[in-house]
Amino acid sequence: MTTGLLLVDKPQGLTSHDVVARARRALSTRKVGHAGTLDPMATGLLTLGVGPATRLLTYLVGLDKTYETTMLLGAATTTDDAEGEVVTTADAATVAAVTDDQVAVGIRALTGEIDQRPSSVSAIKVDGRRAYDRVRAGEAVELASRRVTISTFDVLAVRRTASGIEVDARIDCSSGTYIRALARDLGAALGLGGHLTALRRTRVGPFDVADAVSLEALAEGGASLLESPAAVAARLLPVLEVDAAQARDLGHGKLLALPGHSDTEPVAAVQRGAGGEHPDRLVALISVHEGRGRTLVGFPHDSAQEAPQ
Repeated sequence: MTTGLLLVDKPQGLTSHDVVARARRALSTRKVGHAGTLDPMATGLLTLGVGPATRLLTYLVGLDKTYETTMLLGAATTTDDAEGEVVTTADAATVAAVTDDQVAVGIRALTGEIDQRPSSVSAIKVDGRRAYDRVRAGEAVELASRRVTISTFDVLAVRRTASGIEVDARIDCSSGTYIRALARDLGAALGLGGHLTALRRTRVGPFDVADAVSLEALAEGGASLLESPAAVAARLLPVLEVDAAQARDLGHGKLLALPGHSDTEPVAAVQRGAGGEHPDRLVALISVHEGRGRTLVGFPHDSAQEAPQ
């Protein structure tokens, strides 16, 4: 059974769906999904679930993320990034009047818990339709603000060019943050307008782009590049080790007697392997309540990967 997590370093110019299509061809399976879309202009870490491991993607979507980005202060665009049309530009004197200290003050105001209005060309649905589809159809879209957390907004470099002020930054943020909106809001606060010119995602929770593979490597390595569901679950969730009998009971939908275990969910129920050709097997994600374990999400039996009975 082809199943596991695949970390891909997405190149610029491809949609997240394009990457999924490439993975389907390389792995000879239709069952591939991703957690956390990257725009075509963005590069970096895209997390893909393959086979039954797609059931783990729900637990990746809400993880904190890290981005490296370049923002241009001095022009605003329709999409808040370089792919949109320029709608306003600041004159050279206005740009020159903004000091590095003022840029730093603007960044501090966008650090911590903030209310952020997503870009109007985001994938958020409005009455059943994506916001970007409504914008492309000529509709005016104003999305509601949402609470997000910017844990780190570190400036790596500031350059003054003929186009404006370029700011390179590294940003740690909560799920649901729009880096384009940060560029927009920073530019607006400084009276210059702003948009994103480059974006690279380098981390999703415990997963780092340094461990990701290129699409070329994926085409050559295929399923050998997948991280096992048990290993992935262990990086995301508390683990409960189960024996063969308990694994069988969970597979049949039975409750497990777990006296002394604290109430919590989800927990990864893992049957440990014996090494060699018998890796650990993710049996189920369970809830533990009042000393009993109940299956929330089951993972199918695969005799080729299951630990010996």
